[in-house]
Amino acid sequence: QVQLVASGGGLVQAGGSLNLSCAASGLPFSSYAMGWFRQAPGKEREFVGGISQNGVSTYYTDSVKGRSTISRDNAKSTVYLQMKGLKPEDTAVYYCAADQVPSSWYVSPRWSDYDYWGQGTQVTVSS
Repeated sequence: QVQLVASGGGLVQAGGSLNLSCAASGLPFSSYAMGWFRQAPGKEREFVGGISQNGVSTYYTDSVKGRSTISRDNAKSTVYLQMKGLKPEDTAVYYCAADQVPSSWYVSPRWSDYDYWGQGTQVTVSS
């Protein structure tokens, strides 16, 4: 069956950085756009960013733009999220998700478009 396993979360000081990974199995990884979402307590799930099937296109929400990088390694069926300059408001559970799309460049910001989800990894940024 399809599995997305996210890792790399933890406790980070404000201004620090994090590197999240999401390893996929059971699906043709290169046929899926990959997204990162996050959900803080009491808030809705938020699109952090995403990457197209071929890795050429990346998109970020405004609040993380300029301090985040999403990449993928299709040979390893893994997608990565690097964030720097972390702020307490980045504290959330971070999820990776896979979206089977017909276009090699398209990435959806809507969580409802995604077919598969990882279990989430907690990121806590202390001030």
